[in-house]
Formats: sequence, C-alpha cells, structure tokens
Amino acid sequence: MSDDFSIFTSMRYDAKLAQLKSRGCAGEGWNFENNSPLYMLDFHRDRLLKAATHWGWKSTADQLSGDDGLSCLAQLIANAVGPSHPTPLKLKIVVSYQGAIRIEHSSTPEVPIYNLLPTRLPDPFRPSLESEPQKGSAYKVLLDQVFTTRSEYTHFKTTKRAMYDAARQRAGISYSDPIEVLIVSHDDGSVMEGTFTTPYFWRAGRWVTPPVAAQFSWEEGNGGQDGTSRRWALERYDPLSANE
Repeated sequence: MSDDFSIFTSMRYDAKLAQLKSRGCAGEGWNFENNSPLYMLDFHRDRLLKAATHWGWKSTADQLSGDDGLSCLAQLIANAVGPSHPTPLKLKIVVSYQGAIRIEHSSTPEVPIYNLLPTRLPDPFRPSLESEPQKGSAYKVLLDQVFTTRSEYTHFKTTKRAMYDAARQRAGISYSDPIEVLIVSHDDGSVMEGTFTTPYFWRAGRWVTPPVAAQFSWEEGNGGQDGTSRRWALERYDPLSANE
C-alpha cells in the first residue's frame, strides 16, 4: 500500500544562507541564486518529487512540480517559522500521498558557512584552511552486523524506517547518542548508508561515497538514499566519486 506511509526530507534553515552574495560567496544553485535561508530547497523539492512520482502520487507530484512547487514549499515554511528566524532550525517536511504537507521544526547548532556550501572537500589529515569546511565533533562509527536488503524505502526517505531503527537497536544505542551505524547491503556486503548520515570515505587520496542510482533500481547502485548533500557533492567536486 502506498498510502500507509509519508515521504519526507530534513533540511536546514539558516539566516546566514541569505547573506551569501553580501559575503562575496559565488557559486551555482538555489542558495547562490536566491537570498534564501533554506538550504538546497531545490534539491529537497526534487527528492520529494522523485518519490511522489515513483509511487504514482499524482496530486502530490503536481503540487511539488516546477517553480510553483518551490514557491509553495518556501511559503509553507515561512508560514511555519515566520518571515525571519534568528537562529538555525532543522526543518522536517512531511508529505502524504494526498498532497498534505506538514512542516516540523526544531533548533539545531550553528555551523560555519563554509561547512554548508564548501568549494572543495579537503584532505582530512591536514588542518583545514579558513575557507574550507571546519572539522566538527567526531562520531564513533559502527558497522551493522546484519545485512539489509535494498528497497524503495532505502532509496527514498520515508516514514518507514524500521531498517535504520533496528540497526541502532542491535548496536544498543539511541538517536541521541553521538554514534553512527553503517547499513550493510545484502547484495555484496558493501556499505549502503548511515542510519542518519551520508557516509563518505577517504580512499587513495580522494573522497568516495556509496554509489546510488538516479532512479530506484534493483540492480544499479547499492540501494542507499538519493540524498541531497551527496547529489550536491557529486555534481561539484571532481575528486569525489561513487565508490564502485
């Protein structure tokens, strides 16, 4: 049944993003072309639209499509948080098969602007330059001891998250713990995804990330999520590649 779950995306609201031009930052994409505090709104909309289209949710897809879809999301968020919020927020945009959109928000820590839209991904074994992403608090990373089978629910972000919850339960941790569990593919034993992060690995002098199909596939990629930050990175950073 495609009506017993919702699709969703989690994104950042940060007033600093609306100041990119005044800070002299240049680039391509939503946040460079719009004075908007919404982090990669176009990519988050695309993610929701792909999922709605995959499951044949026509009214939802119609509502999210085109410039009108972006404007609709931006207005719904403004209605939920106000025209200008002084501190960063984590937004959760939840969409039902009927097209109902719900905005949830909570506080989230400050992050340097160069961590949000970096011009490059630096070598992790040298100190970061001022204009590069700064290192944050370290996470302990565990490998799940049970394989996970790919499905639409590992490719798209939905409220069906039993596979991620089970991995953390096996590790004896909650989502409040600063620990990540990497989901392992049943197909070949490779890392598929994190339970709440996108994994990148430093290998042979470059960053790599698990390969993800552009559309849901039982054969291509390794079954993980078509995430927004992964898409941003793969489209912009030449040294980065999908790890085959």
